[in-house]
Amino acid sequence: MQRRVIASGVLGALCLVGSAAAQEAKPVPAEVAFQWNLRIPLRDGVNLSAIRYRPQGQKTGTPCIFALTPYTAQRNHERAMYFARHGYTYYAVDVRGRGNSEGEFTPMLQEARDGHDVAEWLAQQGECNGKIAMSGGSYGGYSQWAVAKELPPHLVTIIPVASVGPGIDFPILNNIPYTYNMQWLTFVSGHASQDRIFADGAFWAEQYRRWYEAHAPFKELDSYIGNPSPTFQGWLGHPEQDAYWDSYRPSPEQYAKMTAPILSITGHYDGDQPGAMNYYQEHMRYGSDRAKAAHYLIIGPWDHAGTNVPQAEMGGLKFAPASVVDMPSLHTAWYDWILKQGKKPEFLKDKVAFYMVGEEAWRYAPSLPAVTASTQAWYLDSQGGRANDVFEAGQLRAAPPASSAPDRYVYDPLDTSPLQYENRPEVFALTYSFITDQRITQLSSGKQLVYHTPALERDTDIAGFFKLSAYIALDQPDTDFAVNIYEVKSDGSTVFLTQEYKRARYRESLRKPVLVTAGAVERYDFDRFNFTARRLSQGSRLRLVIAPLNTMTMQKNYNSGGVVAQESGKDARRVEVTLYHDAQRPSALYVPIAVKSSVAGK
Repeated sequence: MQRRVIASGVLGALCLVGSAAAQEAKPVPAEVAFQWNLRIPLRDGVNLSAIRYRPQGQKTGTPCIFALTPYTAQRNHERAMYFARHGYTYYAVDVRGRGNSEGEFTPMLQEARDGHDVAEWLAQQGECNGKIAMSGGSYGGYSQWAVAKELPPHLVTIIPVASVGPGIDFPILNNIPYTYNMQWLTFVSGHASQDRIFADGAFWAEQYRRWYEAHAPFKELDSYIGNPSPTFQGWLGHPEQDAYWDSYRPSPEQYAKMTAPILSITGHYDGDQPGAMNYYQEHMRYGSDRAKAAHYLIIGPWDHAGTNVPQAEMGGLKFAPASVVDMPSLHTAWYDWILKQGKKPEFLKDKVAFYMVGEEAWRYAPSLPAVTASTQAWYLDSQGGRANDVFEAGQLRAAPPASSAPDRYVYDPLDTSPLQYENRPEVFALTYSFITDQRITQLSSGKQLVYHTPALERDTDIAGFFKLSAYIALDQPDTDFAVNIYEVKSDGSTVFLTQEYKRARYRESLRKPVLVTAGAVERYDFDRFNFTARRLSQGSRLRLVIAPLNTMTMQKNYNSGGVVAQESGKDARRVEVTLYHDAQRPSALYVPIAVKSSVAGK
């Protein structure tokens, strides 16, 4: 599910379809035995279709790797050829109801039991030696976790890459749905691939714009697109975390029973980083000591696609060659270690590997919390309540102000001015020039709040998760926030670091909505930012932007406090957002300061 969540919006997909073997200049010259449309029986009588790739002339069973894909099995051809040439039997399996498989496709929910049956069927085949592994990214990463929670006896290891977390980062992010959901559901409609429709960005922008400008209810989006979807409507029936979303992911009891070694991979700018991190953190919370010791995590400087095929340049950012990890080789080394008693992959020098952008080196830590050595607090302040403009911004100070007037912005849900910026390519880049920053300036004039730190006196390494605690009052029962954090360099250029979206009714819990009492000042904790790791240059400043979430890429909240999916322009209410920062209400941004790892790799 290639989903890029960046400064001004969300662009995504639930698929990683790049060639995993593309990085290898000279494939191993070994012949591969190919078998199309093998039938795999499931417990309910449905048969899945698979393509098998196997070393030519192999007389004995090998470890078997399989991937479950809703994008048709042939898309895994390059990956399958690579692994077959390296001594593994590989099965690319069409999921139920897709490609050449039988049955009806129910996105994600079906993969757990079906994948369990596939693993156990493969273990009985003569070409397999009983050791089964899984492979895949995005939806394929989710599928691995779904199967693992069913505890198939012969599943020995998984490598979940950029794993979708249902209810965590797709089809909702912090309980806010994407318009992209309909693009993806169209992609996987029917049995065949709708890849040309899916990839036509201009077409989808036109559909979303039509819906956005009409101020139509979100529940009508599938009809606007021309593809009425029971799945889409079903998702809308679960607007917050509940037993439905829980059923997609491992329970605490299932995590506790998992024993298979795991290699998890994600990226700083991976739209499915929240899902990948949720799986990892929940496993660290509930897993056995033995299982946790066999779980490794890699966090590169990549976007979603880059977790599959890393690139040295992305969204205007450039990285050193060390960032371009040979993923096919790493995956093979992992399988060799776990399935063939080979050597531990040299890259895995500790349990967590993370790339420090700016230093351009890999660092290592024994756990995810150990990546962050300390937290530095920067307290929000302003002069006379003026914090609405880049050039007359509020301040982030080392100490809380004793007395300070609050800052305000007013948001009208009927305002469609963001459209003039959302259809420009640079909006979806990760770096912004001084000129492009006029986008922020033009969207100011009371429409958002901006704060800067002083220029940094020295290079500062950050790694981990930001947190913002802000004392806020609304004059309406609900609204949505978009909080973005940037590095502003001494030359005025700007680098996007991380962001978080929050719906006010979920300020206390994602499981229980509580509407806001008008005028009540409450502390809002923004603590679901994506992980980032970067060396901030001497002379740079941090920029914090707190703004309404107003984009054609996400569900529109009209601030009325009703059922958001049913709201339309006729329900719209202007909201005044007031942010307090004084001795009694010290709003603060908490910055994760990086640990110096004992082992570094350049």
